[in-house]
Order: sequence, then C-alpha cells, then structure tokens
Amino acid sequence: MIFMTDAAGALTYVSPEWHGLTGQNQRDAVGQGWFERLNTEDGAVLRAVIKEAAQAKAEFIVRFRLSRDGGGSIWAAAGAVPSYGPPDHTFLGFLGSITELVPGSEALSAQGGLGRFVPPPPRPSTAPASTLDLVADHLLMAHGLIEVDGGKSALAPLREALFRVGQEIAQKMTVSPISSTLENGDTLH
Repeated sequence: MIFMTDAAGALTYVSPEWHGLTGQNQRDAVGQGWFERLNTEDGAVLRAVIKEAAQAKAEFIVRFRLSRDGGGSIWAAAGAVPSYGPPDHTFLGFLGSITELVPGSEALSAQGGLGRFVPPPPRPSTAPASTLDLVADHLLMAHGLIEVDGGKSALAPLREALFRVGQEIAQKMTVSPISSTLENGDTLH
C-alpha cells in the first residue's frame, strides 16, 4: 500500500488498504494519526527514523508492528524515497510503500534507518487498490533494485517517474492533505 508525507514526515495520504488492514480510516491516519495503529513499543523507532530521514532528505526503511482492528498485530515493512519538485528542486516529502510481512520463525524487532528499501511482494492485505498505487509499488521496487546489476544511469529517470506518479496520486486523493503545522504554529512531531 502506498503512503505519502510532507517535508516534515507527517502523513498526507495512505491508500485505502490501510483501513482494511488496521480498521483506521484514511482521514484519521493523516498527520500523526497513523501512529495510533502502531504497537506502542515501536513508535519511538519509527519517529526517530522518519525524523532522521526528513532532516537528511534521504531514503529510509523500517520494520514495525501494526495493531489490527479488533485486536492482535501484524509485522509490516515500509520504506520511502524523497520527492523533490519546483521551485529549485525543493524537498516535498516522501513517497513510500507499506507491506505486511509473512510471519516467519525468526524473532523480529522494530528497527529502521536510512537506506534503500526493496519492498517485499505485496500480500493480499496490502495489495494496491488502484492502478496508480500499483505503478508506484512497482516503481519503488525498481528504485530499490536499480543498482544491483548496474543501471545507475536509469536512477534519475526512475526518480522522475516516481515524482510524476506521486503527483498523480496527490491529484486523485480522496483524503485531503493536512498541514504539518498546527493553528498555534506548533509543528507535528
């Protein structure tokens, strides 16, 4: 499933699969609302990684638990690439993907950092609901893999394609983006 943030790292869009996975509607997830669906032990890890990535304007990867509607939790992996636009190649925020992880035998812990994200194949619960989200998922996967066997020269056009798809998703959003600044001037954290 696709998500977008503003330059401060506040969520501005999450695709409709979010509701099916967590029970939280898209409108309630924007800003910092999606943290309500994180396992309480994992929130600090995610906040630190997103803050570091926003300050560095760098790609990031994270692994964490999401609370499901009605109880229980699932492990998820997410990653995002920075998005830039006019004027002057301004940092706009992140375009990323969240995928439910297949339960395995290894012990997992919440973790993350700056780095290239290669999304695992989507599970039915996080499979893209729209064609644009599917395109974004594939572009994010290509972005994560582009330098494995060479192909570094294709990175710039791929990033441009990610930006254009992100623009299209933003234009078609059903959930209005919110400002990362509150009425009294405080910034969301």
